[in-house]
Amino acid sequence: MVPKITSRVIPEADIRERHAQWMDQYGRKYKDDAEKQSRLVIFKSNVEYIDFINNAGKKQYKLSVNQFADMTNEEFKKTYMAYRSLNSAKSPSTTAFRYENFTDIPPSIDWRKKGAVTPIRDETCGAWTFPAVDTVEGITKIKGGKLYDLSVQEIVDCNTGIEQGCDGGGFISDAFEFIKSNGITTEKNYPPRDVKGTCDKKKEAEPVTKITGYQKVPANNEDALMKAVANQPVAVRVDASGSDFQFYSTGVFTGKCGDTLDHGVTVVGYGMEKGKLKYWIIKNSWGPSWGEDGYMRLQRDIADKEGLCGITIEVYYPVI
Repeated sequence: MVPKITSRVIPEADIRERHAQWMDQYGRKYKDDAEKQSRLVIFKSNVEYIDFINNAGKKQYKLSVNQFADMTNEEFKKTYMAYRSLNSAKSPSTTAFRYENFTDIPPSIDWRKKGAVTPIRDETCGAWTFPAVDTVEGITKIKGGKLYDLSVQEIVDCNTGIEQGCDGGGFISDAFEFIKSNGITTEKNYPPRDVKGTCDKKKEAEPVTKITGYQKVPANNEDALMKAVANQPVAVRVDASGSDFQFYSTGVFTGKCGDTLDHGVTVVGYGMEKGKLKYWIIKNSWGPSWGEDGYMRLQRDIADKEGLCGITIEVYYPVI
């Protein structure tokens, strides 16, 4: 299925030209003319939807014809989303929230500006580990260490408790458990692949950092999330399955989304747009061509206790 809209129909010649330009931009190739034509139909519908949303009233955000523009929303969800029941996730060994009584909360913070955030990843293998790895990178730097690009592939290969390490078979908490037990080496030492491989025991035995544990932020509480983010980047799961999330480009995202948590991201800060619209700064893993150079500003401080896209439901941070 493709989004249903009511907008002007783009002439066939124009859409073919835009599709050709898009293919060049993203290096997309198809196996034959039949596949190209079927993708063109999807591309056309997506472009019309994007144009419609961008021209519909005074929205706080814009969409773009990004790398996902020839995928239906169903294909996008199947490729990039991974719903996991919260009842199956591991729980931290302690229920303590170390920032419960923290009061010196700045009005805004951006851990990118403090040198505690590594570049945007563009990988699909082991995506469930990314927020955990991001946050361990962050707290290692904050606690006086270096900013390391840590190895996602090591967790995928060496975490024997996760059978589908590359295909999204784990939780953020699984990645934290691995780093707690084994430490983690650098991406340079243990580089990414597109598949789950055999664990390199030698490289696994060369960690550059380790955590003593991880804690969970009280659920359904944006104030608690703010306290945590004021001190370090945190790992969250959100509902990222909507078409507006798929094609997000810029601005503060205020679009519709539910609370079926299907994608892990990292909150690396928060702020306010034009003195009134509050937002979270979200680090994603879909490459720098998605969103604002790989990031999203997601509306903060809404009436729904779960937060927009369920951002407050499942929130973790590592402890060193």
